[in-house]
Amino acid sequence: MVMLSTRAETGRRSIRAVQPTAPSDLLGHTRHAAQVRPTLSATPTARLVPLMTPKARHDDLTKFAGQPRADWWAELPELGSRALTLRELRPSDAAALVRVLRSPAVERYLSPGPATLDEASSFIGWTHRAREAGRYLGFGVVPNGGTEPVGLFQIWPLEPTFRTAEWGFALAHSFWGPGLFGQSARLVADFAFDTLGAARIEARAAAENDRGNAALRKLGFEQEGRLRRCFECTGGVVRDHLLWSLLDDDWQRVRATV
Repeated sequence: MVMLSTRAETGRRSIRAVQPTAPSDLLGHTRHAAQVRPTLSATPTARLVPLMTPKARHDDLTKFAGQPRADWWAELPELGSRALTLRELRPSDAAALVRVLRSPAVERYLSPGPATLDEASSFIGWTHRAREAGRYLGFGVVPNGGTEPVGLFQIWPLEPTFRTAEWGFALAHSFWGPGLFGQSARLVADFAFDTLGAARIEARAAAENDRGNAALRKLGFEQEGRLRRCFECTGGVVRDHLLWSLLDDDWQRVRATV
């Protein structure tokens, strides 16, 4: 339905691998283990280069240790609705990711996504390492009856914990519409507030992205400002962004209507 720009780094800096121990200072824990089905995805062992990585200091990835692997940072749960499943990206998703993110309609307001299978595989490998470090979550959107993702939701912290987090998302053009997006957004927002312990979610969308901004407003986000000439999109176009926020109290008030 919409395309949201994420704060992304397109530089090819590698991220040092971390031991798969649970982050020690994250807020929240998986409170609904009985309702979600965990799934382990194989993490490639090769040294990979991050692509489309959210703007967080890479040295943050090595700071968390001290608890057993017992929660989402060890294995991302699958979240489901009547129409879709949200799951971690898999190495086999590389081709689908390229198709979704390099579609002209989708990438118009995004930073350039992976253009080759190797680049997509590198990005998927990075998402696993960053998730194990407790610094990032990426959910592939898989329609029920399908096997490949047709979209991506990402969440990353803007503080040392997820108390304030940012999200971004993209859906294949053929799936733009209220159903798939609305159900995905509700699952991700519930997960962010109930499991990650977020109190505030931020989102940014290009000022010209009418669909993206309308979708955020419908979800209960409030516009807080305009960030002038802050983001270079595909094709070298520099755009203003609108900054939106959704508080946990806001979500409790509007979630039943989403």
